[in-house]
Amino acid sequence: MTTHAGSCHCGGIRFTISHDPDELTTCDCSLCIKRNALMVKVPEAALRIDAGEELLALYEWNTRRARHHFCRRCGIYVFHRKRSAPDHFGVNVFCLDGFDRAALPVRATEGMGMTLECDAPRPEWPGPRDAAE
Repeated sequence: MTTHAGSCHCGGIRFTISHDPDELTTCDCSLCIKRNALMVKVPEAALRIDAGEELLALYEWNTRRARHHFCRRCGIYVFHRKRSAPDHFGVNVFCLDGFDRAALPVRATEGMGMTLECDAPRPEWPGPRDAAE
């Protein structure tokens, strides 16, 4: 098992993943498109926060199952708990120190079609609206 160290831009949040990823993923949901996310899918037990847990800011929207974590100081998206696989994290591959992104294939995942269940979805957010609204 390989370990990879990572951090946000300012270094306040430091973490380690103990995982051998076999691919990178993109997502076409409105949030991932705006942040230009390229992620490594990591099992929950494989992510360890080494420093700066108090600097983690949380962004939730829609169903609030996905939990997106950013650094309060520098604003960098570091990882998120996945909506489609809540026992996994999507880790920002650009936060992993010395990680060879070119060595792994990139798989596009489909988030655009996920149902929007929030009270007031913005018109530009793609995806079917919840029938209850």
